[in-house]
Amino acid sequence: MNPQEFLFPHGVLSPILTPLTSNYQVDVDLLVSHAHKVLNDGCVGIVPFGTTGEALSVGREERITSLEALIKSGIAPSKLLVGTGQTNLDDTLILTRHAVEMNSAGVLVLPPFYYKNPSEEGLYKYFASLIDRINDDRLRVFLYHIPQVAGVGLPLSVVKKLFQNFPKVVVGIKDSSGNWENTKLLLEIEGLDVYPGSERTLLDALSRNSRGCITATANVAAPILSRLIDCYQNQQVEEAAKAHSVVMKFREVLEKYPPIAALKSIKEKQDNEKKWNKVSPPLEPLLENESLEVNAAFEEMVSVFNQL
Repeated sequence: MNPQEFLFPHGVLSPILTPLTSNYQVDVDLLVSHAHKVLNDGCVGIVPFGTTGEALSVGREERITSLEALIKSGIAPSKLLVGTGQTNLDDTLILTRHAVEMNSAGVLVLPPFYYKNPSEEGLYKYFASLIDRINDDRLRVFLYHIPQVAGVGLPLSVVKKLFQNFPKVVVGIKDSSGNWENTKLLLEIEGLDVYPGSERTLLDALSRNSRGCITATANVAAPILSRLIDCYQNQQVEEAAKAHSVVMKFREVLEKYPPIAALKSIKEKQDNEKKWNKVSPPLEPLLENESLEVNAAFEEMVSVFNQL
């Protein structure tokens, strides 16, 4: 694989929600069902155990077991970009090595995020050590930049250095910073696969040769987002803009509330499955009035989209 090759076709990837049992364990059957649904709804790939999947609230062994269940259920490993970043190198190594051994398309890796304000050299050494110790030609790394949540980000200089020194391994980045100026600079790095972490900047990113986005909204709006990208790729720019406007109206309501709880509230009603209304402490489910608002916005989005 060279830097000009890509893990996924043009499209949207869903950082899938993680359904939980009454004692806050992964509900594997529901996870598998949801993963199949978003793929059937048009996602070109899924991201198990990203931020939306409450990854840092799920233990290492459960993450390993869940990934194996997804693949055993018939999901092609080539559809999987697996979140593996932890606060320490050893646990990140274990999860990353497992994902590689399962032939996952790639891994999405956070910077080590417990110690704040690390040096650029320290961040570089962390990722370089991960790559050197995995030492497997199958390894494909997407960097994960979400400083407002992790408290530690990935400076542009570190991204460039990693891509320059490991061009066959560090193949992309998910930029969830919400900073369009940063995303634009990343998109200028020739050969690096850059995915915004929201559909908010998707049209602008597509105009700069991004291949799509990795967005939590795809858990419930995959058909609209995949249609949007298909229209843009087919030079139906006006149709793409209409689809974007529809989903952004919904997102404006979604962003008023904690997104994981809001999306799980929608899934609870969409699937008529109360198991969805469970988040890991310290997160809490939405209040009833909040749930009514996000579900009304979701239903309006679907109704308007179906009339396009």
